[in-house]
Amino acid sequence: MPRRASRVGREGDPASATARLPGDPVLAGLFTVLAFVPWMGAMSSQFGDLPARPSDAFAVVLVLAQTLPIAVRGRRPVACLVVVGVSWALYQVLAYPPQFGTVTLYLALYTAAAHQRRFRTATVVATVTAYALFSLLVHQLGSPYGLADFLVFLVLVAQCWVIGAYVRRYREGERNRRRLAEAEAAAGERTRIARELHDVVTHHVTAMVVQADVAQLVPQREDVLRVIGDTGRRALSDLRALLEVLEEPRSVRELVEHNAQPATLTEEFDSRTLPPVLRLVVYRVVQEGLTNAAKHAAGQRTTVRIARDGDTVEVEVTNAAGTPVGGLSGGRGLAGLRDRVGALGGTVTPELLPDGGFRLCARIPA
Repeated sequence: MPRRASRVGREGDPASATARLPGDPVLAGLFTVLAFVPWMGAMSSQFGDLPARPSDAFAVVLVLAQTLPIAVRGRRPVACLVVVGVSWALYQVLAYPPQFGTVTLYLALYTAAAHQRRFRTATVVATVTAYALFSLLVHQLGSPYGLADFLVFLVLVAQCWVIGAYVRRYREGERNRRRLAEAEAAAGERTRIARELHDVVTHHVTAMVVQADVAQLVPQREDVLRVIGDTGRRALSDLRALLEVLEEPRSVRELVEHNAQPATLTEEFDSRTLPPVLRLVVYRVVQEGLTNAAKHAAGQRTTVRIARDGDTVEVEVTNAAGTPVGGLSGGRGLAGLRDRVGALGGTVTPELLPDGGFRLCARIPA
């Protein structure tokens, strides 16, 4: 997520995608234009039914004060609500002609409920108190509204807050589920690494111990010692491969460029802009795909494609036909990759192509 959004934390919700939508200024401009379209006044928010007065310059100021703050509603939800709410109240008290810009009050209430992080209860109390004082003022100015009318309007506008609060809780639930998924993925990765480390150490070291014991019993020890040396070298090679998994990954481009298998990379967007967890998963998908290509189609051309389809990141690693592939299973590496991608809600699809080539495709929610 953009660093700039973290500065919103004191008032807006930096984890909310809506809080940073570039469409807010466009929305504010649209409300402003529609506010000056006469026939749109039929869809305005009117309150109090006070004796009407003609529009003047101050009415124009109040109209702009109700529509332009929508441009910053995501970054400053409470400030937007205060400016829009006060302007709306003054517009109603002064009984200016109906205009469409008054409906921004509902949007400001929804936005404050959906994106405000701190002092939410205080915001509700202050808003209800301000509405009670406003209703009392309108009544003193001669409004025919009774107590029931004031309460009905309060219930109607409160629904905007309720909807916003529901959206906020839903987003928080999604973030919590994502954090739990990441934690489960990390735990699964630690378990897999521990299992692989156990396999490497147990298998190779046990073999070396047995061979060393045998060497003490035979007169010709050269062959046995050679086997012990080969086993030790294989153990070191396996341990180095395991440690590479634990290292901080390089960029995908570095991985492809320094790969022994001839490969080309096509990035349809800058994958470095992805969140760290997702960037790591993309790296592992490419790493596993290149490893499979080296095993089953050594020396054949391999292509890596990283693209974005809406809210989904697509990673494809395709290699030309080489040594015939006995099946689509990639062993423990592919199984571990499925677990890692699945923890983020994604899928991994290995596919044997008609021409004998092989494609590893992953789709991961962004």
